[in-house]
Amino acid sequence: MSAATIDRTLGPVREGLGRPRRRPAAHALRRSIPIRTSADWDDPAPGFVEADLVAHCGPSARGSFIQTLVLTDIATGWTECAPLLVREQTLLSSVLTELRKQLPFALLGLDTDNDTVFMNETLKAYCDAANIVFTRCRPYRKNDQAFVEQKKGAVVRRMVGYRRFEGLGAATLLAKLYRSTRLFVNFFQPSFKLIAKQRDGARVRKTYSPPATPHQRLVADARTSDAVRSRLQDIYAGLDPVLLLRDIRALQERLAALADTPPAMRPDGVAQPIDLFLASLRTAWKDGVPRHDGSSDRESQKRTAAS
Repeated sequence: MSAATIDRTLGPVREGLGRPRRRPAAHALRRSIPIRTSADWDDPAPGFVEADLVAHCGPSARGSFIQTLVLTDIATGWTECAPLLVREQTLLSSVLTELRKQLPFALLGLDTDNDTVFMNETLKAYCDAANIVFTRCRPYRKNDQAFVEQKKGAVVRRMVGYRRFEGLGAATLLAKLYRSTRLFVNFFQPSFKLIAKQRDGARVRKTYSPPATPHQRLVADARTSDAVRSRLQDIYAGLDPVLLLRDIRALQERLAALADTPPAMRPDGVAQPIDLFLASLRTAWKDGVPRHDGSSDRESQKRTAAS
C-alpha cells in the first residue's frame, strides 16, 4: 500500500477517535481549480486548449529525462509541442510563454490533468495574470482530455517513439523536430472531428465532420480575424510538405542515433545556456520550408545546362 492509500484507509478510524483529518495545502489549491469534463466543451472559440506531458523515459522512469508539453486546441485541433528538460513548474511556465507566441490565436483557456507540475501556485498565478481560464479534469479520467490524449499518440509518439531522451542536446533536437512537425501536422494532416453523439439503446451513433486540417478549420471559423487568415495563408503558401517530411525523417534519424549512443560517448550539449534554448522555440514561424514549384525547378535546370 502506498502512503496515500494508508492515509485514505485510516481516515474513518481517525475521525472516530476525534482526530480531524489534515489536508495539505495542495488539496486546497486543487479544489480552487474548477473541473471541466469532455461534455462541458460547448463549441469553444479557438484558444481553449488541453495540455499534457509525454515522458520520454524509455523502459525506466529513473533519473532525469525529457518530457514533451503538448497543447491541443479544442475547436480546430491545432497542436503545439515543446520539450521540457525537467519537470519543473517555472520552466513549464517559460516554455508555455514561448508556445503562446507561436499560436495563431490568443490562449484563452488551459485545461490540464491533476499532475503536480500543473497543480501549483506558480502556474495558477501565471494563468490569473494572463487572464487564462485554468481548469482541470477529474482524477483518473483520461477521457476528460480526449483531444490532447489523441494527439499525444498520433503526433508525439508517432514522430518521436518510445526511446529515452535526456540532456540539452536531445532537447535541442526535439525542438527542431517539432518545428517541422507542427507545420506538417497543422497545415497538411487532415483529421476527423466528432460533432454529434446519439445513443440508441446500447448502440452509440457518432457523426463526424469531413476531414480537414487544423489550418482549414481555423480559416473557416467565423471567429477568426482577417489578419490571422491572411497570416496563415502566407505561411501555407511558403510550405512544401515533401521537404517538411524530409526534414522530419532526418531529425528522427539523428534522435534515434543519439538515443542509441551510450551516455559516456554522447557529445556534451550543456554548453548551450537554457536562455538560448528557450529563444530557439520562438523561431518556429520563421523556419518554414519554401515551396518549390515546377517552373523554378525547370529554370534552374536550364541555367545549369547553359552553364
